[in-house]
Amino acid sequence: MNASRTIPVRVARVESVTQDVRRFTLESAQGGRLPAYSAGSHVVVTMRGKERLWRNAYSLTTPAGSRDAWQIMVRRVPQSRGGSAFMHSEVHEGSELEISMPSNFFPIARCGAKHVMIAGGIGLTPFLSMLPDLAQAHARVEMHLCCRPEDEAAFRELIAKRTTGDIAVYTDLCDASERFGALLAAQPAGTHLYTCGPEGLMNGVARTARALGWLASHFHQESFGGGSHGAPFTAVLAQTGREVNVRGDESLLEALEREGVDAPYMCRGGACGTCALEVLDGEPDHRDFCLGEAERATGGQMLPCVSRARSERLVLNI
Repeated sequence: MNASRTIPVRVARVESVTQDVRRFTLESAQGGRLPAYSAGSHVVVTMRGKERLWRNAYSLTTPAGSRDAWQIMVRRVPQSRGGSAFMHSEVHEGSELEISMPSNFFPIARCGAKHVMIAGGIGLTPFLSMLPDLAQAHARVEMHLCCRPEDEAAFRELIAKRTTGDIAVYTDLCDASERFGALLAAQPAGTHLYTCGPEGLMNGVARTARALGWLASHFHQESFGGGSHGAPFTAVLAQTGREVNVRGDESLLEALEREGVDAPYMCRGGACGTCALEVLDGEPDHRDFCLGEAERATGGQMLPCVSRARSERLVLNI
């Protein structure tokens, strides 16, 4: 399904969290309360520029019980596809936006005996709604954050306001296995591990966890597809023979939407698998966090929200 039902919201407040991170407070544009959602949820924000449209997913950072107003945080990324720049330069207090209903592909594992959370930079955002829930439940929590030195004070304050658990912040570069190997090896049975952040950090934590024998059911990842740009290629829609040129600064999903193709999506970050398409010919460049190694090896399907092509053309069963 498409996240087609939208909620009109008005930006009530814009605040600077760090030099390049802003927090947006959103209220219903029609008055009244916003829908309920669970901790770890995100919304997809539709941004209508003069020449193109963006749809980006952002975590809801307010506690899950918040219904009068929601907050999201956006880091301006100089080499992004343009959505973050739009949010920083074009969205102000009083602006009106369309957002999707909340979706959650990164929920808290309520059965967990302990919760270890590892975030990289702006990847801390989904944890900001999860930590108050866990604190209220008196759960055992460790929060580990890798960030730039200039962001440490602001990010540490955000976390400290929401948890009574242990907090560790790292501002130096380090291999994930070196940083977290001993930590993950020492966790008691029943611990659940959560990661969100840059691809390098997430992949490093995943490799370390697998090497230590962590169960897949106890390891959770969230990604919002920041690495979906790359070399241009052509997507051939087999059912009609139509060809869609995918630019380097847009995802395959965005290119399909630009051409009026009703392509399904939910998370837009390679986590849920809703947008999966069958590949009939060509070599996909898999960048998702959903397909297993065996599924990737066959090359029979791909997630167009983040994945691209290694070949010049991809033939899709659509």
